[in-house]
Amino acid sequence: MATSSENTIAKATQEVTNDEKETNGTEEVAVEPKTGVSFPVKLDDGKQLNCVGLRKKSMFGLGIKVYSYGMYTDNEKLKDLLKSKIGKAPEKPTKELYQMVIDSDAEIMVRLVIVYSSLTISMVRKNFGEGLGASVKKLNGGKKNDELANKVMGQASDDIKLTPGSLIEISRLPDFILETKVMGEVISKVESELLCRAYINMYIGDDPLDKDAKDKFGISLISLF
Repeated sequence: MATSSENTIAKATQEVTNDEKETNGTEEVAVEPKTGVSFPVKLDDGKQLNCVGLRKKSMFGLGIKVYSYGMYTDNEKLKDLLKSKIGKAPEKPTKELYQMVIDSDAEIMVRLVIVYSSLTISMVRKNFGEGLGASVKKLNGGKKNDELANKVMGQASDDIKLTPGSLIEISRLPDFILETKVMGEVISKVESELLCRAYINMYIGDDPLDKDAKDKFGISLISLF
């Protein structure tokens, strides 16, 4: 007989699994509710969508919706990692659980879909430099390393025109390589454990870009057990 905690996990997992899902033609998608942006539930390479979220930023005194994002993972490898470290599912997502994912080199791809119509590459570069720089500093004992943080978007040409719907995909690959694609073109590939950890920390660390998305990612981790 299932325990009350198991029933709670199952219910929460089902809510995440069904959250804002719909079918677009023959492809099942999940919709970020605040923007209406849709994300395929499964990619061609097998990675699965674990959560969707929204990046907002205060500009001109307003809360601007900058981009929606979806976090995709290799769930089989993630499951093996978590079971080898923990063994039994916790009742709810814990800091330890998130930290295991942050510190590992399990593949995670974050797909950013631009929402803000006036966004430019220079604005993206500045935004990433600030956000990722702060995350690097936090994980680096309070020491700044702006040069490292700026490697992610630093080579992106100002000639790239971003419009609503434009894609930026940033992937943590095995052996701690962070690969960035803008509109399908690879613009950087940086090998750095600190940078990889700092990037994932932005989404599921102590101060995430979207807390609801982090919570749903955590529940999806528990479902892997």
